[in-house]
Order: sequence, then structure tokens, then C-alpha cells
Amino acid sequence: MTSGGSFYITTPIYYPSDLPHIGHGYTSVAVDALARWHRQSGDDTWMLTGTDEHGQKMLRAATANGVTPQQWVDKLVEESWFPLLKTLDVANDDFIRTTQSRHEERVKTFVQALYDSGYIYAGEYEALYCVGCEEFKPEAEIVDGTGPFEGLKVCAIHSKPLELLQEKNYFFKLSEFQDRLLELYKTQPDFVRPDSARNEVVSFVRSGLKDLSISRSAFDWGIRVPWDDSHVIYVWVDALLNYATAVGYGDDPAEFERRWPAYHVVGKDILRFHAVIWPAMLMAAGLEVPKGIFAHGWLLVGGEKMSKSKLTGIAPTEITDVFGSDAYRFYFLSAIAFGQDGSFSWEDLSARYQAELANGFGNLASRTVAMIGRYFDGVVPAAGEPTDIDLRVQRTVADAATAADAAMTAFRPDEAIAAIWRIVDELNGYITENEPWALAKDDANRERLSTVLYTAAEGLRALAVLLSPVMPKSTATLWDALGAPGELTAQPLREAGTWGQLPAGSRVGTLAPLFPRVEQTA
Repeated sequence: MTSGGSFYITTPIYYPSDLPHIGHGYTSVAVDALARWHRQSGDDTWMLTGTDEHGQKMLRAATANGVTPQQWVDKLVEESWFPLLKTLDVANDDFIRTTQSRHEERVKTFVQALYDSGYIYAGEYEALYCVGCEEFKPEAEIVDGTGPFEGLKVCAIHSKPLELLQEKNYFFKLSEFQDRLLELYKTQPDFVRPDSARNEVVSFVRSGLKDLSISRSAFDWGIRVPWDDSHVIYVWVDALLNYATAVGYGDDPAEFERRWPAYHVVGKDILRFHAVIWPAMLMAAGLEVPKGIFAHGWLLVGGEKMSKSKLTGIAPTEITDVFGSDAYRFYFLSAIAFGQDGSFSWEDLSARYQAELANGFGNLASRTVAMIGRYFDGVVPAAGEPTDIDLRVQRTVADAATAADAAMTAFRPDEAIAAIWRIVDELNGYITENEPWALAKDDANRERLSTVLYTAAEGLRALAVLLSPVMPKSTATLWDALGAPGELTAQPLREAGTWGQLPAGSRVGTLAPLFPRVEQTA
């Protein structure tokens, strides 16, 4: 992508009744790091997140708590979802709620347009419905109940009994888009990523698409169907449209033109909605399909997908209160291959924090700044003529910056961090090899000492810039300690690997440990 182009990226909109766990946090920080990278690279970046607040499940939860659905969702969003963004340092540009009037009015415009174009018709529907999924279940996800649910059909995901619903509904002619969707996946092979997700979607569409029920009449917590107010729009149709309504679809054509289409990052369990139903709806409306859908894997705890009902859900604050938000962001973005399932364990987090952050990056920063303070009265020295060893560091920095940009552009933050970390390892080895503390004992080595410490400081300057989308807090602290000019977030990321940007004569500050030792409790 050329610098300055539009980069619009979204998280899924989260279901506020589910308290935020580290899986929600994982998606949010991945999208935030990608957005920060593109924003700092000069792309016209927009990051959207939000909450999905309609549907039968929400209505039942509100009723059980003795409040209106609106009061219930307001409480959940204020108490749980806004704080999540603050906890994890997510710099989203917008937060959409599906109960906002901007969303509701634009959804009606979109659905009316599909109806006027003949893509929606009335019909009878009878099927097994899971309230937990807010979805009529396909045969593959219906299993026989056991224990207290013996003799009943249950949802394979929630293990709860399904409800047989018989309703007059409105249907979207999804079946008409089978060939167009298959053509899309064929002509744009990276429309769905990774390949495993793409193969699943292609296989699903090839097996045949049924028309989609897009309204419900058994309850009223939702957006009214504009031509029949006895129906509300099916919650998934309402939810998917947030990506378009948030950037002006329906009444702000200039903004929509500027932002759309988007990249969507989703968990693989909601892939079909995003890679099948959503592009078909956009095709029907005569709009561009998204630029791409990236399905990441599940976070597993003790081998199980996280869930509050199974008590495997871990609140992000349980991690950030101990290790800090930067360590949270670094760990989840580096320890898991983005697109595959990953296992979380406290032991792994603790070991990586100690080895990579405290001993690797943090110690490199502390000792470099301290030695400039000790040997050069806190002034970054000018480098002399570089040797082969110094030039090797410069090449490592340039190559890592290029590789990291390519990885981020390919939605692989894990590979980007691995590339950047080669600089950390290279600099730690460089300091060990050159022993500045030994050079400082003899004035005859003064120029060599200057070169070594400038090289280490300039390498740290590049690290601060390259790691700022992943670890905004610690890199800002390091940037200030280096006495580097300008704001860290204003440094063009795609030029981070160009050597010599830290001016000699910059004055370093004191630097407390970026990643303090965490006391291990048994």
C-alpha cells in the first residue's frame, strides 16, 4: 500500500453481556496495533470498534435484571467495554453502538434499498434457533442433548437446548449470490485470510446457500423493518451493517467514499457471517465488498476455548494489573501466530516478560542510557568511522524495519515483532562484544566508545519507533529518555530503518526500568 492511502480497519462489535475477557482484548489490541502502524506510516487510517446491543438474548438478560434493554446495555458498555479500551491503550477513532440513532436510521436505509431492489421477500420459517448464538442452527451444529437435556436437540457450541421457532419472516435472497461469491474468492484469493479460513468458506458456499431469514416478529428489541413495523431486523444483519453505518453510509457520501471499503478482523467462529452474508448483502446493495476479512484463531486456556460459563474467561485486568498493558499487548501479539489458535498460560507470559521484555529490551535500554550518562555526561556522542561490526547493526535495523512493514501489511503482527526483535538481539550481542565499560578505561579508545554508544542509542531510536504501535507506553518513555526530537507517534514508520536520525548532542534523561521485575507468587 502506498503511503497516504485509505486504511479502514474494524474489530467485530462485541456483545456487551459477555464480560470482556482476554480473547476480546486480543482482537482489540491486534486491530489497534495494525491501525497504529498504518496511521504512523502516513496512511489515512480509521479504526472502528463497538458493541452489538440488540437481539433476544439481550432482551432476556435485561428482563431478568429488572431493567429496560437500553438501561441494561448502557450499564454494560459504561462499566465494562469503555474501560477495556483504556486498560489496553486502544486508540480507536470511533466506537459504534447499534442502539445509536445514526446506526438505526442508516440500517433502515440499507434494508429498504434491498427490499426496493427485490432482494427481500416474505415467507414462512420453521427452524431450530439458538438464543445464545442468535442464529438458526445448521444441521452440522445440532447435537443430541445429554444429562438433563437428554431427548432434546442442543446447540453444539453452547450445549443448551434449541428452540423451535415458527414465524412469518422476511428473507434475503442469499442463494442468488453463490456464484458471485465463489468468483470473488477465486479472483481475490486473499479476500479471506488465512488460507485455512478461506478454504472453509469456499467449501461452505460450494455446498449450497439457503436464503437468509432477516427479520423476527416474536420480540421487539431491535431496529424496526421500515415497511412492516411488526418485525425487527435480525440482529446479525443489524450488526454487520455497523461497518458501513459508522462511516456515513446512507447520509454522508463524502465520508463513506473516503473510508469504505474496510478490512475486518474477526474471530473464526463468526467468519461465515463476515465472509459470506456480509459481502452478499453489499453486492445486493451495489456497494463494494470489503477489502478483506482476516479470521484469527481462538485463545485456549487449559486446552479449551475461553468462555465465562466454563470459567476459563480471564479478565484483561488480571494481566495488566501485574505486568502492565504493554506486556499484555506484546505477549498476545508475539506469542501467537496471528490466524491460528494459541494457548495462554501464566507461566509462558511470565517467562517471556522476564526474558524478552525485562532482560532483553528493557535491560538494553537501561544500560545504554546509563552508559551515555556515565561516560559522556548524558550527551549522545557522535559516531566515528563505522567498522564492519557497526555496519552489520545498521543493516540489521534496515532489514528488520522493511520486514516488519511487510509483515504488518500482511496482517501478521507476530512476524513483525519477530523481525523487530532481531534488532534487540543484535544490539545486546553488539554491546557484549564491544564491552564499552572496558573501552571507557582508556582515553585512547574514546572515539571507539563514542561509536559504540551512538550505535546502541540509534538502534534504540529505531526500536522505539518500530515498537510504538505494539507497546505505546514503554516506547514513549524510552523516546523521552533518549532525548530524541519531536513526538514519537509523528515519526514516519516506514523510514524508521534509515540510519542516523538520532542527533549527536541529544541529551539523555534518567530511565527507570521499562519492565520492572514482577514478584512471583507461589
